[in-house]
Order: sequence, then C-alpha cells, then structure tokens
Amino acid sequence: MVTTEPRDGLRERSKARRREAILRSAYRLFAERGFDATTIADIAEAAEVSPRTVTLYFPSKLELALARSEALAERLRTALYDRKPGWLTLDALEYWLRGEIARRSDLDDLSERMFNLNPQLRAVSHGRLAEVVQEGARMFAAESGNAPAAFGPRMVAVTAAAIISELLHHPENADIDAAMEFLKAGVATLSSTGATTAPSASTAPDKA
Repeated sequence: MVTTEPRDGLRERSKARRREAILRSAYRLFAERGFDATTIADIAEAAEVSPRTVTLYFPSKLELALARSEALAERLRTALYDRKPGWLTLDALEYWLRGEIARRSDLDDLSERMFNLNPQLRAVSHGRLAEVVQEGARMFAAESGNAPAAFGPRMVAVTAAAIISELLHHPENADIDAAMEFLKAGVATLSSTGATTAPSASTAPDKA
C-alpha cells in the first residue's frame, strides 16, 4: 500500500525552510533598515516569496519580528509546567537554560542584531518573557510557602530574569553553573533572613 508519509514529511520540511527563509530575511532587513522602514513586500522580495505567503506564515510584521522570542518564552513556560517529577522550579529553569544555549544558531545572532537596532522590539520581547518568569515566581512561592507578592519570590524573579537575559544575550560567556549557583545562593540568603522558606531538596537536571 502506498503511504503519504514521505510526501507529508517533505511538505513539512519545505514549509519549515520557507518559514526560516522569511524569518532570516526579515531579521536581516530589520537589523539593517529598522523595523518601521521595512515592509512586508521588502521581506517577501528578500525571501523570494509572495507578500501573501509572508502573511500566511506571520499575520503581522510584529508577530514576525517576535516569532523567535515568543517561541522561546513558550518553551520556558512548557519547561516550568511540564517539569519532571521531583524537580523544583529552579531545576526546570536550569534545564531550559541549558537547552536554549545548546540549540542556539546564527538566526539567534541575527535576531540579536535586530533587537539592537530596534529597542522597542526588545522591550516587547522582554515583557513577554517577564510574564513567564512571573509565572515561575508564583510556582516558587508555592514551593517555599510564601505569597507570590512576598519579598522573597519577587527577588527570585528579578534575579532569574537578569540571569536569563545575560546568558541568552551573551552566550559566548555563558556559565550556567555559576549563574545557577548565584541564584541558589540568593535563595539561601533570603531563607536565612526569613524572607522566604527554602524549597525541599530535589533531583537536579543533568548537565549538558
């Protein structure tokens, strides 16, 4: 019996390549000309597709610009909510960070160039990631027996956000071990002052 799986697989790979070509062209143009000065038609021409194809993949120019950062935030959210049994929030954060550093590509470097020229896009991107970090802070609060708005969980959220930004924006100097030790030491300090209650011990994720 003839199966359609190979054809379907080819179609999906073709769609993925087209999507990446659109992203790559858009980020390069945003990095060179700026977000406001670049049109959908410009992106379509650079990607060698029609403007309609661009909008089929990305309904708006803003969605296109934020596509990778939105995906990154969603992967963090998934890592936090679907963490392995016995893992705490900080374990899930460490696992996610290691995965993001390992999967980084030149498209992420191009995305970084785009954000450098268009700080308004970076601000929106940071805001979306901050929302997910706050979700993680609420999980940490529940683990440590604190209210989400208590000082301890708020400090953990601020520190975690800073660590994420540093490691992802400067991957060439990324030291996840040192970053997580710093974060956990901060949690221990807060615990010793009564600002938060330390979570129970967990099985830490394997290091990549």
